[in-house]
Amino acid sequence: MPDDSRFLVYGAYGYTGRLIAEEAAERGHDVVLAGRDELRTRDLADELDLPYRTFEVSLAANQLDGIDLVLNCAGPFDRTADSLVEACLETETHYLDITGELPVFERVKRRSDEAEDAGVTLLPGVGFDVVPTDCLAAHLKARLPDATHLSLALEADGGVSPGTLKTVLSDMTGGGAVRKEGKLRWVPVAHKTRAVDFGDGLHRAVTIPWGDVSTAHFTTGIPNVEVYLSLPAGARRALAATNYLGGAFDSTVGQSLLTRLVDRYVEGPDEEQRATGEARVWGEVRSSRDRLVSRLRTPETYELTVQAALKCVEKTLDGEAPTGYQTPAAAFGPDLVLELPGVERIDLEDGEVVARETGPDRKTPAATADASGPGADGADGVDAADDPNLGAEAGAADGEDHPVEASAADPGDESADGAPSPRALSDDTSPAIRRRGDASGTSSGDDE
Repeated sequence: MPDDSRFLVYGAYGYTGRLIAEEAAERGHDVVLAGRDELRTRDLADELDLPYRTFEVSLAANQLDGIDLVLNCAGPFDRTADSLVEACLETETHYLDITGELPVFERVKRRSDEAEDAGVTLLPGVGFDVVPTDCLAAHLKARLPDATHLSLALEADGGVSPGTLKTVLSDMTGGGAVRKEGKLRWVPVAHKTRAVDFGDGLHRAVTIPWGDVSTAHFTTGIPNVEVYLSLPAGARRALAATNYLGGAFDSTVGQSLLTRLVDRYVEGPDEEQRATGEARVWGEVRSSRDRLVSRLRTPETYELTVQAALKCVEKTLDGEAPTGYQTPAAAFGPDLVLELPGVERIDLEDGEVVARETGPDRKTPAATADASGPGADGADGVDAADDPNLGAEAGAADGEDHPVEASAADPGDESADGAPSPRALSDDTSPAIRRRGDASGTSSGDDE
């Protein structure tokens, strides 16, 4: 990274922004802290002995003098990304963020030509959302170039930050999404369940509208993409129930109540949890003839976000990122994730491990998961052979998952095989799955 490069962290006093700011200061980077709250921004800047600026995102263009790159850590990003991208295009400043919000990826992607003309990089999703999943998708595409279907699944230890939970809760009545034949399609949240083996037995996971429904398609060109999240039974039922809540949590009053509850009761993982926790990512590609699986084991999600975000900042400032809209793996290749401490990637074929690669060692090694049996990590691992809901095929997994998918009722058309076909979303303007309400980008949460 050039000695004269300077970047700005917006939302620096939020949970994730603070972690990134602390690590950037420890590395000796020339970093400016920013946010809309004068007192909180100044207090953190004084603590870390760093310069700071305070401003609303709508006024960002007047605040980027001498800044080469903006790293946006202020969620929900649906309210901050558009204005900061606009400011970065106007001032010829690179834009990165740590979003996982599908509509944000779609909207930023539409600014690619403008970014090319300005000679800047637009690179959203440089945290756990979506560096490991995007890199795994690109790696699987390289393993099976004629793949037509991609499935990704995630499982993580520990809790979430206040900002992340606010984003999840504010989106929970917005519906789910998949990529089908290259098009975004609306589906109910948790409309499919499948059994996934993250390396310690089968776990149930449900579909979620993760950012890879957008980014993995961009990175790989694979036309059919689904993303799953491993959850305990109660959480799966609660997630599915959001399909029947209508606008109960979408009103101003409902969102205000959720925000107050989160601010009062949620703190995010502590230092020990970040140091010892881990996350697991599973990926599958299929063609008409073949099926391949790869897996990642990574540090805890916020720990990985800090490392991944700063790695992408450093590479972008070093001139390694192409201009225009990019995804992490499109910009830096599928092995980007292996440059991060504590990451392991495993390739499987016919249930057998055929390759294993690891990144640098962590400063504080993660605790080794007890692989003595399914469910050892607290998730609801299951023995498929004993559970008729997972099907006989899953029971014959023999060390690798062969999922049977259960699909919720869907009002779409029937597909050729008789299964419900997801309803189409428009790719032309703002996707229907975006959060309802004001998306003008004129206010910021600063609380990711």
